[in-house]
Amino acid sequence: MANRAWRAGWLLLAGIALAGPAAAQDAKAGRDKAQMCVVCHGVDGIAVAPNAPNLAGENAAYIVAQLEAFRSGKRTHEQMSIIAADLQDADIADLARWYSLIKVVATPPDLD
Repeated sequence: MANRAWRAGWLLLAGIALAGPAAAQDAKAGRDKAQMCVVCHGVDGIAVAPNAPNLAGENAAYIVAQLEAFRSGKRTHEQMSIIAADLQDADIADLARWYSLIKVVATPPDLD
């Protein structure tokens, strides 16, 4: 019986831990925070700088991983390392949510 209670408690804690980051994602806050990104990544997440990636429609987990890598120094870039250094976890989650919600339509070329 104690084993069952321990397991139930563990599942509850795991659920809370997983729900925390998801609940913290705020697309509107991300849109506002993304104003600092528009010079390179564009207003709509389509890059205007030739060496910047498009962020529109990108997977949120990928954006989080990259911003955390810049913040920690695991990944470096002249501008991104400086920008990411000041980002909090909530900022990263919000930015990832915003960019992941932008719809991108791909149209294959007609080669016939």
